[in-house]
Amino acid sequence: MKLNLILTAAVLAGSSFLSMAQTHQEGVEYYRADQFNNAKELLQRNYNNAGTDKAISEYYLGLIAIHDGNTAEAKEHFDKGISINASYPYNYVGLGELALKNGDKKAAEDYFKTAKSNVGKEKDDKASLDIAIARAYYNVDPTLYAKEIDKNVAQAMKDSPKEGPAATNVDIYLFDGDRKNDLKDFGGAGNQYEMATTYNPNATEAYVKYAELFTQVNPQYAINMLNKLLSVNPQSALGQRELANAYYNAQKYKEAATQYEKYVKNPNHFKQDEDRLAFLLFVDGDYQQGYDFATNLLKQNPQNFTAQRFQFMNAAQLDSMKDQLVPMAEALVVAHKANPANIFAPIDYNLISEELSNAGKADEAQALLEEAIAGDPSNRDYYKQLAMVFVKENNLPKATDAFQGYIDNTENPTYNDYIQQATYAFYAGVSNQKDNPDEANKYYDMAQASTEKAQQNNPSNFTKPLKIQGDIAKQRAPEEEVASAAVPLFTEGIAIFEAKENPSKNDINDAKEMYNYMGNYYLDQKDVPTAVTYFNKYLELDPENDAYRQFVEGLQK
Repeated sequence: MKLNLILTAAVLAGSSFLSMAQTHQEGVEYYRADQFNNAKELLQRNYNNAGTDKAISEYYLGLIAIHDGNTAEAKEHFDKGISINASYPYNYVGLGELALKNGDKKAAEDYFKTAKSNVGKEKDDKASLDIAIARAYYNVDPTLYAKEIDKNVAQAMKDSPKEGPAATNVDIYLFDGDRKNDLKDFGGAGNQYEMATTYNPNATEAYVKYAELFTQVNPQYAINMLNKLLSVNPQSALGQRELANAYYNAQKYKEAATQYEKYVKNPNHFKQDEDRLAFLLFVDGDYQQGYDFATNLLKQNPQNFTAQRFQFMNAAQLDSMKDQLVPMAEALVVAHKANPANIFAPIDYNLISEELSNAGKADEAQALLEEAIAGDPSNRDYYKQLAMVFVKENNLPKATDAFQGYIDNTENPTYNDYIQQATYAFYAGVSNQKDNPDEANKYYDMAQASTEKAQQNNPSNFTKPLKIQGDIAKQRAPEEEVASAAVPLFTEGIAIFEAKENPSKNDINDAKEMYNYMGNYYLDQKDVPTAVTYFNKYLELDPENDAYRQFVEGLQK
């Protein structure tokens, strides 16, 4: 069997052949790149296709079974491969590896001898078989069988078309690279994989193994090598997929999406990679394209929960889909509850609950977010989203309680976080003021504490905290003292406001309230000039308020 010549012929047959080819070869590429589950899927998927050599498929399925610890299944594959083609040598190598695992070295050596008696006369074929035998020893025990491994590697060097250190058989370099990789000599491994591509530009697995070494630490190295692979073999599903993954690891999501679009058109792609493309289209902001892609996946398989999720995620970003979002959201919740495997990610919980809340379905939104919190109580965004659901329902006590979960699960809450909580808590207190004074005081305490933390967080921005503290003082004061309760706090707040060079709109609104309060306080004290001073400061911030201006002018007459 001239195995290497057969594989080379397939590679060189041209893109028109490869675009249609779905044979054992694609599974072999994935196996030789150490992607065993993917290899198994392709070998099984393409087993009965025209052009598939079933003896080769059985050999690699047997190796995968050994890798998975299923030695009985592995033997079945090797025996079946021999029954299909007794002259194909590698299934004997597989049986030899099983014999080694069983401690029967003599039987293993007999199998290896039989394999060699069936190998072709080409030097490359002999060298590849030598390395396959060396790997069998290595896979069982690299220390115990070190002598046998070295012997077979040396024989491979002799059998290679060009002998010695410059041997041209690609399997020699791949095996040496794998051994260096196992020893964490990543630089040495990379050198060997690169040498393999030099002597055989069609050695797909060598490019992929090289790229795998660098895809996390230097993604551009991986990208360059995989582009080199695809320049030689543009139809390689493995190469297309790995390049898409390399772009993804480099956070080049647009390039990754473009590459995945090419890859999913390859008949040897994996269905789960369609999900990755749907994700990338969403992340890259191609919402219409992402929606159309997910919709097409659903047409092919209405039970594709991932496609259903991304259809909704993209639709939620499109103005044209607004009227369809609520039924889509509710359908997702139904599918999620119907099957434990249909798991939501945080983005699902947040987008769906927001849509349900906007549609007035607060109970459904609340239930969904409470489920999310139960599953991941440390995710602060769930609490924030739940607080907004309660705010829309004007339930400030529950909004405050929910937002406290957000604060508690935030490592370093910001000034704005504390102000938000102080605002919720203040109005929660107001809503309880009449019917439940104790509860009101609890929330006023929370509001006060939050304003103090905001002051600590940003000492130069006290206007809002002092405004809220003054409002709390007014709520807690006896009726006869309400008019003066906030005077000290508002006086301080006004001084801070007036020292600001570029006050915000919120600062201006707070200042207007404080000026108005202070003006009325001094008016009650019969100190009209001081009252007018504060009222005029109000007008400086709101010069178009004619009614207010008329009121002030009346005081001055």
